[in-house]
Amino acid sequence: MKILDIGEVAAQSGVPPSTLRYYEEQGLVAPIGRKGLRRQYGPQTLLRLTLISMGKAAGFSLPEIARMLGADGRPDLPRDELHARADDLGRQIRRLQLLQDTLRHVADCPAPSHLDCPSFQKLMRQAERTAARGGKHATR
Repeated sequence: MKILDIGEVAAQSGVPPSTLRYYEEQGLVAPIGRKGLRRQYGPQTLLRLTLISMGKAAGFSLPEIARMLGADGRPDLPRDELHARADDLGRQIRRLQLLQDTLRHVADCPAPSHLDCPSFQKLMRQAERTAARGGKHATR
């Protein structure tokens, strides 16, 4: 087993040492020892940091992520919560896709006024329906 010191973990993961120490305080990662004053980590720490990063990107809080990673190092994945978060992300993606489509249309539309453009009006109606439903069923 290759042991990594805090600097190596930081360099390989892109997570600053201060954040590693904070994650340690939060119970997200744990050093396996010290060499002098430098914390030492096992290679599984890099995987945990990737999981933490993915959890944060998905909108989970650090306490939620810590609970999912499990205190004993074994994942405890609340599948219902993961499905709900995936559904939320899907709605957010649809809203962002509609916004992207609208911005591209506005940037490329040759109409003298976007308010008179039928395609722009259609995109605005889609945005209205999406907002009214809370983003649940945006159509393209």
